[in-house]
Amino acid sequence: MKTFRGLLPVLVLAAVAVAGCGQQASPPVATATASASVPVTTVPPDGTVTPPAPTPTSTSMTTSPAKSWTTFTTADGQLAFDQPAGWSVRDPAGELPEGGGAFAEVTNEAGKPLATLRTNMATGSTCTEKYPFTEFESQQLPALAQAGTVPRFVFETRGNSSAPGPANTPAAAYGITVSAAPTGDLACPIFQFFTWPPTAAMFGAFYNPDNNATPGAENLPYLEQARKYMDTTEYQDIRRMITSLRPAG
Repeated sequence: MKTFRGLLPVLVLAAVAVAGCGQQASPPVATATASASVPVTTVPPDGTVTPPAPTPTSTSMTTSPAKSWTTFTTADGQLAFDQPAGWSVRDPAGELPEGGGAFAEVTNEAGKPLATLRTNMATGSTCTEKYPFTEFESQQLPALAQAGTVPRFVFETRGNSSAPGPANTPAAAYGITVSAAPTGDLACPIFQFFTWPPTAAMFGAFYNPDNNATPGAENLPYLEQARKYMDTTEYQDIRRMITSLRPAG
């Protein structure tokens, strides 16, 4: 099973160098680009483009109708998202980058981190090794489109029982990306960032069994726990929260 020492340090590390990837060139820039060609919920293996549906169609795309939700706006006033009223946001969650931006961490009722939102990030990666992958689901987010590029929410994994994913890096993550859905049987390590002025942003987290409670899956392998986590109300609420991200105002 993977060992975790906090979600954010691992995610920030991914912005500079992903396991199996070389360090970014200087000066660092937001290099992730993709076309708005990712369908909602599932990505067909042939890459066929389908229009985004107004609502997801997966049977797991549900949330508790009785739950109370609130809207949070980042301290810089640029972005907003919806979250369950019982969850908390720490903003800023740490030192802001030079030039400002947002840095917010969302925790559940128990105080466990579920997702981090950060903007004004310099990103870059070089893919030198690929791994088996799975995309559990994908959803386009047109509210965050920039220059014709539509990012998407994705829950994805790297590696399998016969071919492990990148060493020392969690192999399952949910969040927003502008990377196109991988084709073929292999994919680069997980790199979830999207274009947001002036550079790039992230909103998501690596799946962590210590934070992402999956009742009844404690003794299963890591990737199986991640798949079962999709059926939990907590994950469904996380997905609703992340996909609600939008410009404030």
